[in-house]
Amino acid sequence: MNQTPEAKKTPQKSSRRRAREFAVQGLYQWQLTGDGVANIERFLRDSSTSFVRADEALFREIFYNALRDAEPLKVALAPHLDRDEIDVCPVERAILLVGAFELLHKPETPYAVIINEAIEIAKTFGGTDGHRFVNGVLDKLALEVRADEVAAGRNKRR
Repeated sequence: MNQTPEAKKTPQKSSRRRAREFAVQGLYQWQLTGDGVANIERFLRDSSTSFVRADEALFREIFYNALRDAEPLKVALAPHLDRDEIDVCPVERAILLVGAFELLHKPETPYAVIINEAIEIAKTFGGTDGHRFVNGVLDKLALEVRADEVAAGRNKRR
């Protein structure tokens, strides 16, 4: 039996993916409005019924720490950008901040998972080729900050 595209089920997002998406949305809002973190978190909670399905602990860890460390994260990302940070669209900038935070501060999460999650979020929220840009930047950062893990992953594939 053939199913129409509408009848096919889309895979459910994991609670961790949802947490990352909300963190990106919060960072995006922060960049555009400069609003306080408590107001942004309240807005995210109130504006989406799917917030309850997000991993709240992960959301809070990423969102609050990426905001707190935004400047050092931007410094870590800067050598890997092909343009000035201000010229990166705010959605991709938010995704890069989330990815950079995780690469630098969440060693228990494999770098490939972090990059894949960032790519998928960029496909959902970013521009047409934004996912390629995000992939390239985070790949370079991973090579710098997780060189042993990246090398081990590449050796496994051989």
